Amino acid sequence: MASLNVGNLGEYLREQRRAAQLSLRQLADATGVSNPYLSQIERGLRKPSADVLQQVAKALRISAETLYVRAGILDEREREELETRAVILADPSINERQKNVLLQIYDSFRRENGFIPGPDADANADGGAGPRKDAEPRKDAGPRKGDDAGADATEDQDPHS
Repeated sequence: MASLNVGNLGEYLREQRRAAQLSLRQLADATGVSNPYLSQIERGLRKPSADVLQQVAKALRISAETLYVRAGILDEREREELETRAVILADPSINERQKNVLLQIYDSFRRENGFIPGPDADANADGGAGPRKDAEPRKDAGPRKGDDAGADATEDQDPHS
């Protein structure tokens, strides 16, 4: 059954390569992956590593996560979660604090609906700058009022503590 998934991946890669108007040789040059190996992937004879898929996705300007799902490396739900996080993190119209808050809300809704965030959700949600479970409480910690509650939460923390 794994060969069917690999075949599906190969067919999809062939379609994407043709849509990008690239020959197999041109794709090989762009990815640094050998022409014969790419041909075997397209024919469903080889299951490429995540690194190879990432190189191919970059050359074809498509989502690496989509290729991971088609190759059976990543679950569809995980891909959707990763893409949602990536869109939020890439949005230039909101600042880092706002991105962190959105990701925290997103995680809380997913938990409420029975989906457990991925293992790196906490790291992605706060960019590594948020409070740690073992962090000491703030000296000025007290009730906050208004919509700005926690607005400076990431600004006054020592990232090296």
